[in-house]
Amino acid sequence: MRRRRFLAGLAGAAAGCAAPDGGTGRPGDPVVLTVLSHYGSEPLKSAFQKVLDEWNAGHDRVRVRSTPVRYADLLTTAMVRQAAGQGADILHPYTLWAGQLTRAGVLQPAPPGAAALIRHGFTRAAVTAASVQNTLYGYPTEVQTYALYCNMRLLRAAGVTRPPRTWRELEDAAYASARHDGHGNTLVQGFGLSRTEDATVVGQTLALLASCGGSYLTADGGRAAIDSPAGRAVVALERRLIERGASSPGTDLYRAFPSGRVAMAISAGWWTGSLKNAMGSGYRDVRVVPVPGPAAGDRGTLTTGFLLGVNAKSRHPRAAWDFLRWLNSDETRGGAGPHTGDGTPAPRPTGTAPGRDTRLPGVTRMSALQFSVGSMTGRSRDMRALLGTTGDANLVPFLDALGYATPEPNGPHAQKAKSLLRKNIEEVWTGRRSVDDALRTARRQIDHALSGDP
Repeated sequence: MRRRRFLAGLAGAAAGCAAPDGGTGRPGDPVVLTVLSHYGSEPLKSAFQKVLDEWNAGHDRVRVRSTPVRYADLLTTAMVRQAAGQGADILHPYTLWAGQLTRAGVLQPAPPGAAALIRHGFTRAAVTAASVQNTLYGYPTEVQTYALYCNMRLLRAAGVTRPPRTWRELEDAAYASARHDGHGNTLVQGFGLSRTEDATVVGQTLALLASCGGSYLTADGGRAAIDSPAGRAVVALERRLIERGASSPGTDLYRAFPSGRVAMAISAGWWTGSLKNAMGSGYRDVRVVPVPGPAAGDRGTLTTGFLLGVNAKSRHPRAAWDFLRWLNSDETRGGAGPHTGDGTPAPRPTGTAPGRDTRLPGVTRMSALQFSVGSMTGRSRDMRALLGTTGDANLVPFLDALGYATPEPNGPHAQKAKSLLRKNIEEVWTGRRSVDDALRTARRQIDHALSGDP
């Protein structure tokens, strides 16, 4: 996704390295915990700060301070600060990086009490994403699943009356709704393929792969599995859509869909809020449905996310885990649901009718925070309670998918493997390689990367 680009720069990370403030160390002075996250821009910056203000107002002995950086710098900043002995007490990494961070000794395992709360309160997909080799390393926070976005106005204009339920219906609808000018230039993509970033290449490919029961790595994460009948079927489907004019990967999906130049696209749940803001009244034409599979009833998709964990070298691990429990597991009391530090309601989720009270008892502060900015956590009970305040049916498929989605692999070399997969998928999209050749190459390259050999 656009705000999730991995373009980490060492210079930018080093420039942001400041020694953590653990307090003065004088007897009687409070402990100050630091949180390294990517919540440095709105609306997440203010939403997170309001939660910290609430904690700080009620806890004299332990204070919490946010030290955000750009998402593009998050992983490198964590690694560089750790090497310099300046790591934050609490980190908020993309779960894809969990294996790399644990191998480098940055994250500590969740203590038994926290692990029990996480396993009890969160969906299995969210727990798996926040684990490395079955060991939990933090609380799942922002969790994303993938589904199919449809512009029903464009589909109806092409004679398609309902969203596709199978790959065949997806292809037929894509070919019918694609439009070109007299010179063959694409005016409307029937199905949005885009080389914009990892999410528009690898994310949507893995969602389709899951819908036909496939995986790009073996169950133990040690070898590539993309060179399989399922993998070849997915990439061949994408190639057909391009060859027959229904897809144009050079298009920026995030601009084209809201402007009515893409009929269908696979993306994550965070996009609903962005589309509401970008499309205004045109959002009423958008309908979200589960990712189609080869046959009706086939289901599967991808889930990605973030976790909040504690630095293995934090001087105050018990205080850090106490704060994380308060934020991610303790339920608010007596109608104090999504709220700010002064007790007023939090900002309404995008699309909520003015005047509607979104405060609900019995949800965690992190669930309320994520919901207020159009995202969700892996606590499905919280999300279903909060979803009842908006009436946006487009959020339901993402929430339902938490029950069956496949977590993104997160071993020590997961980011490298993902980059190699993207490169080879794009080789097929641009016609430089055949499907078979690209996936054989991807398998060899990913296996080499996973082996850890230089």
